Amino acid sequence: MKKGPLPRRLILASASPRRHDLLVAAGFEVLIRPPFIEELEGGLAPRELVAANAERKASVVAAESRGDLVLAADTVVVLDGEILGKPRDLSHAAEMLERLGGRFHEVLTGVCLMRGGSTARCSFVESTHVAFRPIDEHVISAYLADVDPLDKAGAYAAQEDRGRLIERIEGSMDNVIGLPVSRVIAAIERHFTESPAG
Repeated sequence: MKKGPLPRRLILASASPRRHDLLVAAGFEVLIRPPFIEELEGGLAPRELVAANAERKASVVAAESRGDLVLAADTVVVLDGEILGKPRDLSHAAEMLERLGGRFHEVLTGVCLMRGGSTARCSFVESTHVAFRPIDEHVISAYLADVDPLDKAGAYAAQEDRGRLIERIEGSMDNVIGLPVSRVIAAIERHFTESPAG
């Protein structure tokens, strides 16, 4: 059966400017509608946690958005099985970066797509591995003077890195920024392109 056109209008259940910019760059019209809920912070394995948080966010917004396609996401940095979320303050951010220096870590993003007022939904978790260069306190101090780490999982911003921290990325760069856009588009094409009536 022939599918309809790819929906180009999304409600983003997130206040993240990075996710908004990635979707706009991919050609979507994006309405921002952050959900007012407390995110889960523990008690689950990292993959389960990001999936659960994405679904919670999407569910809240989809309940108020009949007929609209809602996208929610949750991103964490995982080092040795431990979740590194957003730092509490600059001292905590410096501690996170020191731990990440010279090592591989994993970036996980849970994504949930729902159409408001229907049972249509799709969820997945994207994984990317990131290797940091060996870094010292001078590099960390200079980085934190230039980049605001407090709203970023793991205290760093891949899109603002310019080779200072990241040595290489295995997988989706967009995922490290906050949303694996190519996989989002594939999921929308598979689950949310409806056949024209008649």
